[in-house]
Amino acid sequence: MKFVVLLLCVFSVSLTFAQTALTEAEAKEVIDVFFEGFHKGDTLKMRSVMAEDMVMQTASSDAEGNHKISNGKASDLLLAIANRPETQQWDERLLDYKVQIDGNLAHVWTPYEFWFNGQFSHCGANAFTLARTNAGWKILHLIDSRRKTDCGH
Repeated sequence: MKFVVLLLCVFSVSLTFAQTALTEAEAKEVIDVFFEGFHKGDTLKMRSVMAEDMVMQTASSDAEGNHKISNGKASDLLLAIANRPETQQWDERLLDYKVQIDGNLAHVWTPYEFWFNGQFSHCGANAFTLARTNAGWKILHLIDSRRKTDCGH
């Protein structure tokens, strides 16, 4: 009888973990929802996959070659998206997805090209940190790199 109880416990625990694990496809979907909102100007869609206190940063170099990390606010990004003129087209083209998952934590790396009104602007990579919250998987941190050279153009 003890063996049956133990077996049932192990089985139920394994089902619990199996039902809550994030798949690579689901991690990509979180990023895709973020960018669908970004491209359409739908801040509610973007917000649906963002943690309330999402951290934003950019790693770049200035004209003199000095390296810097800039801190941004998710609220500023959402405001810029909401106020973007209809005459402006922002097209961030994701070139690949590299996904790593461990339990309640995931990392998604997406090299990209950014096009402004049909003209190439810059390239780089996004590094998203996702975590499982009570409200589902959310983006906790986004850091991107930006450069105008060595982009393949």
